[in-house]
Amino acid sequence: MLFQELAETYERLEATSSRLEMTEILAESFRLFDPTDIKMATYLTQGQLYPDFHPLKLGMADKMLLKAITFASGAKESEVQVLMLREGDPGLVAQEIISRKRQTTLFSEPLTLRRTYETLEAIAKAEGGGSQDLKIKLMSKLLSDASPSEAKFLSRIITGRMRLGVSSMTVLDALAVAFATKEDRDAVERAFNVSSDLGLVAEEMALHGLEGVTRIKVEVNRPLRAMLAERMSSPEDILEKLGGTCAFEYKYDGVRVQAHISRGEVRLYSRKLDDLTSQFPDVVAGLKRAFAAENAIVEGECVPVDMNTGEFLPFQEVSHRRGRKYGVEEAVEDYPVKLCLFDCILKDGEDLLSRPFLERRKVLESCVTEDDSVVLSEMRVLSSAEEAQKFFLEAIKEGCEGLMAKSVADNSVYRAGNRGFLWIKYKKEYRSEMNDTADLAVVGAFAGRGKRKGVYGAVLMATYDVQADRFQTVCKLGSGFDDANLASLLEMLAEDRMAERHHLVDSKMTADFWFQPRLVLEVRGAEITLSPIHTCAFGAIRKDAGLAIRFPRFTGRFRDDKEGREATTSQEMLVMYQAQLKQVE
Repeated sequence: MLFQELAETYERLEATSSRLEMTEILAESFRLFDPTDIKMATYLTQGQLYPDFHPLKLGMADKMLLKAITFASGAKESEVQVLMLREGDPGLVAQEIISRKRQTTLFSEPLTLRRTYETLEAIAKAEGGGSQDLKIKLMSKLLSDASPSEAKFLSRIITGRMRLGVSSMTVLDALAVAFATKEDRDAVERAFNVSSDLGLVAEEMALHGLEGVTRIKVEVNRPLRAMLAERMSSPEDILEKLGGTCAFEYKYDGVRVQAHISRGEVRLYSRKLDDLTSQFPDVVAGLKRAFAAENAIVEGECVPVDMNTGEFLPFQEVSHRRGRKYGVEEAVEDYPVKLCLFDCILKDGEDLLSRPFLERRKVLESCVTEDDSVVLSEMRVLSSAEEAQKFFLEAIKEGCEGLMAKSVADNSVYRAGNRGFLWIKYKKEYRSEMNDTADLAVVGAFAGRGKRKGVYGAVLMATYDVQADRFQTVCKLGSGFDDANLASLLEMLAEDRMAERHHLVDSKMTADFWFQPRLVLEVRGAEITLSPIHTCAFGAIRKDAGLAIRFPRFTGRFRDDKEGREATTSQEMLVMYQAQLKQVE
């Protein structure tokens, strides 16, 4: 298969903003692709080489890529730099520069998909002395043999900024249409949720159809997508929703961790499937001591603690442990954590996903010997709202955010990658107007003025509408940022910059800058109000208004454990509005 075939598919995808059209384009292409190539094609469409959880990441800094474009084309470096300043997209730079080269030069070695993939893999693996020169050399060779269109998408793939707007869900839709039926979509998504490997799902669908994906099971060291919870505002409502009795657990304020244990070896993964093993060696050691099973997958929360008093500390303490490559031993001493386990997904080869929650909890209890570093989450099965509220206040006193309520019914399975009312969050802030926090995606920004000249003066924040697969604006956020935060925003959002509004963003406002919705910030507001200019849950309360957060303020917490589609949903925001003590209709 030629890489040009994939580039042609990308050109068609780039030309539409309709998810339905994208699905049809991908489905048509998947049917034509060689089944043995479809895994590589699927990864590259996501701007990566491997599944999200693989530690080796594809990525090349813009500066290095521009050098590769220069070497491949023979253009002047200043010419490439000027073009980059104008376009802001290395893909468009590569397309134009290679197009100019094509006027005088013919290429003789067409790019195959396999050669392209293997070269990109070699670039990702290059490290040590001379690695930068090697990366540039390998990339320039690809570009020198590329057509302008191929050069554009090669440059976007290598920088991880595809700009196609193709989500994992769109790929799953296309796979179902191409190799099964729309009615089989849930089975295809389940395979992805339990494997977190879109390439594997695509390959199985292409080679074996629906039967292939039904064989994909939970495996140790292949993390599954986390189950998520809904929100409700009172224990009375929660108990009614969950049948009168449920398990209430402390809702810890820490880092959610999925631990994979195999023959004494432990690997830790975050909600975003990042490998955290090297950052939490104390948790790894604690699990080796405390957990008794040949192999297992368990979930818990790494919570910062005061080792002198045993008290839980705010999330900001454990955030100091994230992303470290150096000084890990010192961080373990300075920012100790306790792992509070709350679920068991697999034990000794047995998949527990379809088992009721209390059965999974019983398996977990049978495997854990608690100590100072690893404990079971605090849990009580209750049928009384009064008792639940008492337990809630106890959790708050202990430094928790509130409670998690979990169904104990026969159907209380673990729904990987899904949000639903089998698990419900009950946090202290839900009991008054909007003292609650929301996790919102940055979709745009406004140029700073006065003291903020040169940085962003405010950012446009959005919720995620699950049903429509759209990001809907909910506030313009300018408060709560200090100088360091503002500088960080410039850096964090640099690679997300887009020339125009992302096609999944629904906005009535016009921002000075637009971004792909990736970065998530924690925001607190005074209350949720109706607004004619914001699109969150537009028309749900009043036909000419959406929901907006009044007096929003950044809490200082960058939610690097979440990605755009894990932001607070528009549906959640609607529930929070309806739960307020004061409403306007």
